[in-house]
Amino acid sequence: MPPKIANPVIWQQAELLMQPAFIRLVDNIRKQLDVSSWKGTYQDILIWPSEATQETKAVVTKLLEELEAATPEQALEIRETLSRLPVPHPGYHLCLQRQEQTVSIDLWELCYQVCFINYDPEKEEVSIDTSLIDETSDVDWQQLDAKAKDVVEQVFANLPS
Repeated sequence: MPPKIANPVIWQQAELLMQPAFIRLVDNIRKQLDVSSWKGTYQDILIWPSEATQETKAVVTKLLEELEAATPEQALEIRETLSRLPVPHPGYHLCLQRQEQTVSIDLWELCYQVCFINYDPEKEEVSIDTSLIDETSDVDWQQLDAKAKDVVEQVFANLPS
């Protein structure tokens, strides 16, 4: 699940960093894959809240499909129903494979590790890593690239041998 950010300053800083961090992560993953025995593919997935049952997932999926072809009146009713149900958020995974071994890595989780200090998905609060923002309140590209590289190297170092 994405971190919950209530503080508008942290939200603004996160918006500034997330896309550049994601781009730097993907570039560093490519560099690691070039010298690794692992093969990587990317996959769009849906991440469901933990309270979503299989029955609820089926209902929500059906409603989302119906929403695509709905009239404006039907769409309003479907959105109202969906607002009371747990809905998934989009995810993006790196799927690594070597022989029979497969590992799936959530790229947004890696992005959070880059953008936040000591990111822990179990903790409610997050703090932006302000070392990634320069004195002009813009992205410090060197710091961002160095941290993204470190996070990706750690992922590859922890893969099964």
